Amino acid sequence: MAPNGINGVAHDDEGIDYSDIEAKYQVEYDEGFDNILVVDGVPVIDKSKLDKLLQKISKDFSKKGCPIKPDNITVPWNDATGKSKGYIFMEFKNADDANRALATMNGHAFDAKHHFLLNRFTDFERYLHLDETYHEPAPEEYKPKEHLRAWLADPQGRDQYATYRGDEVEIHWHGKPSQCEVAYSKPNWTDLYISWSPMGTFLATLHRQGVRLWGGPSWEPLQRFAHPLVKLIDFSPNEQYLATWSYDPIVVREGAEQGPQYFSPDDEGNNIAVWDIRTGHLLRTFPSVYPEGDEAKKQMQWPALKWSPDDKFVARVTPGQQISVYELPGMHLQGKKSIKIEGVVDFEWRPLGDKDREDEQKAAAKPGKQKKARENMLAYWTPEVQNQPARVSLMSFPSRELLRQKNLFNVTECKLYWQNQGDFLCVKVDRHTKTKKSIFCNLEIFRVREKDFPVEIVELKDAVTDFSWEPKGERFALVSSNDPNLGNPGPGITIKTDVSFYQLDRTKGDFKQLKTLPSRTSNTVRWSPRGRHVVLATVGSSTKSELEFWDLDFLSDETRREGSPWGSGIQHLGTADHYALTDAEWDPSGRYLATSASAWRHTLENGYAIWDFRGQELEKHILDRFKQFLWRPRPPTLLTKEQQRQVRRNLKEYSRVFDEEDAAEESNVSAELIAHRKRLVDEWNAWRLRCKEEIEEDQRKRGKKVAPAKEKAAEEEEKEEIEVWVDEVIEQIEEEVVE
Repeated sequence: MAPNGINGVAHDDEGIDYSDIEAKYQVEYDEGFDNILVVDGVPVIDKSKLDKLLQKISKDFSKKGCPIKPDNITVPWNDATGKSKGYIFMEFKNADDANRALATMNGHAFDAKHHFLLNRFTDFERYLHLDETYHEPAPEEYKPKEHLRAWLADPQGRDQYATYRGDEVEIHWHGKPSQCEVAYSKPNWTDLYISWSPMGTFLATLHRQGVRLWGGPSWEPLQRFAHPLVKLIDFSPNEQYLATWSYDPIVVREGAEQGPQYFSPDDEGNNIAVWDIRTGHLLRTFPSVYPEGDEAKKQMQWPALKWSPDDKFVARVTPGQQISVYELPGMHLQGKKSIKIEGVVDFEWRPLGDKDREDEQKAAAKPGKQKKARENMLAYWTPEVQNQPARVSLMSFPSRELLRQKNLFNVTECKLYWQNQGDFLCVKVDRHTKTKKSIFCNLEIFRVREKDFPVEIVELKDAVTDFSWEPKGERFALVSSNDPNLGNPGPGITIKTDVSFYQLDRTKGDFKQLKTLPSRTSNTVRWSPRGRHVVLATVGSSTKSELEFWDLDFLSDETRREGSPWGSGIQHLGTADHYALTDAEWDPSGRYLATSASAWRHTLENGYAIWDFRGQELEKHILDRFKQFLWRPRPPTLLTKEQQRQVRRNLKEYSRVFDEEDAAEESNVSAELIAHRKRLVDEWNAWRLRCKEEIEEDQRKRGKKVAPAKEKAAEEEEKEEIEVWVDEVIEQIEEEVVE
């Protein structure tokens, strides 16, 4: 047998040093405890509930992008009581996963009574041997942050608006002609469209990767939300939360970033996401819900989630079944159950009015008096089912108490319209005749601030195509039509409409018609944010594009004194035209109206125009590839009612200051114009004199005797011609007419 070795040659390994190879290829094992976290604030349980608790904890961590298995959770037990000690140990794959969980889940609300408090296992030893000697920290350099509402402090009190044209977004200042300028411009700022938040604090831009928020004087990025292929967004009323929607379901690929700002595997397949604007954290996701009926005609309602006016709740409807209300920011189902309503189609939250805010401020100023907290209110409607009539209901929330119900018959469709102060709810009821061949409309108006919520009925013969409440008022306007082409408008066909105004008659307690404007082509009503002024527009038509400006209180003082007929104070201020307009929007002050023709709808004379409240055109811009015009909203005023009254009392003094500023600006413009004209005249005279001197020089070279040009000019200046017009009567004839 051959000896050990190759080809019978023996080797002696005892003398070879392998230390360098072993050092190079040595496998290091992680023997530290950096991947272990201690979680306090866990419910104390007995062993019968252990599996359920571990599953719930594992699910909560996984939802936030920190996946962990129940097998990697250790629960210490108290042998004396047989119950857990209220804290657990969690072992993650590595230190990075543990750090992510620490940043994400520390302070997490496990339920109403328990909040997680997370610490690293290694911190305990470090804190036990902590050096208690005080070392003064090095002061950090203070870097002031930009104020997100700095535009409100503009000395001229100007408003802003944003335009989107081609690939460029511009932010403009709007004021007097000399004060209009571009405040900021950026190419490729958005991929889809732009949107202001409800109070104008943020500008949202939509991209393939998600949504970005911008703000401040320098328009720096403030927040981002990673929702790929996002198409629609919706802010909460107080700008605390954001809802996003994408037609493509959420997909979490392997190796995708995990954390509170990203989707987790549990979110896969959903389309709607709710985000916290301040932190950028994802709160919850939902699938899209489509109304019941014909599959081919299904269209998702947006906003799919509806915010309560105080940002405490967000709700969604499951058509035909229930309304689910979630508490913010935890996104837990309020009361752990939905509101079961058979056949429910739609709902709306009641807005908060100025009176509600004043009551809240008064209650906060008197902490001693315990008054019942104001509740939110929901309005919803259900259709006719078998022998059950259609029904509109008012419900207080979160008590879920039914406040009022109204039965309706022969109903085809209902639309809910709240007045912006929450004083009135109008239910536009489309009814059909018994033969179901024709449709007419009724308005059921709930007076919400009165006892037992009385309902007034306004009966109409025609179909209503547009309805709009006057902001902070008791009037509304509607567009109605009985045109046979209303249901199927063809190209080039103009629908004839009637526009009517109604107002609450306090003496009789019902809504009375003020005025009807017959045979119009208007299809849209736009109230000024301050009320009183209204614009009737023909939007989206290729043949008609009229704008009518009306003042509903033009003769209000005279009508009160003289007892004139009801509605006689309405005055037509002017008519204008913007060809093929697609949008019309008032600025926050109610002094200017902007109309635009978007390239998203057509390519004919795209651009925008700005008008004053009387219909006088101030500026117009025809711009190729123009897409969007948006006024920047303003937050509610910080002035109290008394301060606002004081401003009204001293309005003449303020007006005098404004008039002086206007006069000074006008004189400056005049002075600049005069100086410019004088400079042009001086340049002309200098050129003329130079030309004369050149001619004289040329004549001298030819041997002619010529007087210097300057002497001639002096002689011409000495001569002064005065032209006098004299009227002379040549003949005068008197004629006498005999009757």
